[in-house]
Amino acid sequence: MNALPDDLDAALRDVAGRRPLLVASDYDGVLSRLVGDPSAAVPEPGAAEALARLAAVDGVVVALVSGRGVEDLRTTSGFRGSFRWIGSHGAEFDGPVRDELSVRRDALRDQLAPVVAGTEGARLEVKPASVAVHVRQVPDRAVAAALLQRVDTMVDPSLTKKPGKEVLELAVVDADKGSALRRLRAELGAAGALYLGDDRTDEDGFRALEPDDVPVKVGEGDTVARYRVADPPGALALLEHLAGLLD
Repeated sequence: MNALPDDLDAALRDVAGRRPLLVASDYDGVLSRLVGDPSAAVPEPGAAEALARLAAVDGVVVALVSGRGVEDLRTTSGFRGSFRWIGSHGAEFDGPVRDELSVRRDALRDQLAPVVAGTEGARLEVKPASVAVHVRQVPDRAVAAALLQRVDTMVDPSLTKKPGKEVLELAVVDADKGSALRRLRAELGAAGALYLGDDRTDEDGFRALEPDDVPVKVGEGDTVARYRVADPPGALALLEHLAGLLD
């Protein structure tokens, strides 16, 4: 098991004593490693067991908070259990997105499809409330950057833009992980919360936490989170350690 920094260990010991406790996590780059094909993003071995162990503790709620659609997240992760599922950066909180948003999303898909198809390795992903342009597998990095810039300038400026690691997501609804976490925290009346995230869209989630909560950045890069682990194995070690504190 990866050793946790002393300050993170102390923060986990403190938050473990609070109830209700919200344990929330992104999926890609946190519970699974980043891969070129999002459908192949299998969870870290032991992740499902760690989440189930946490969710079984009285007064603890485990939430998966992802940019993926909920059905995609369920299918790809294979997770089963009494978790809260928040997809599409919070647009899927209490059910699927509204029909009129789906119509706008489809129009955006049709606008971008020929542009993305013209770049080798680029991929267009259609989500319930957004369309994402992925360039992780584009061989030429200058070409990849140029494609994202072109997409950024050609679309309706009223769309919500969510740049991430080798991806630009364009949402037809103004939702973010921070708003979703605040809503969930308030609904639960949580006395404490932990959130694990790795990407730029997770910064909203970190900012949404209370001063004595535990925001954890997974991987490198600038962040407002006070704590950090190196990679998905480190995130799993954190969850297993927390589960041990709650046993």
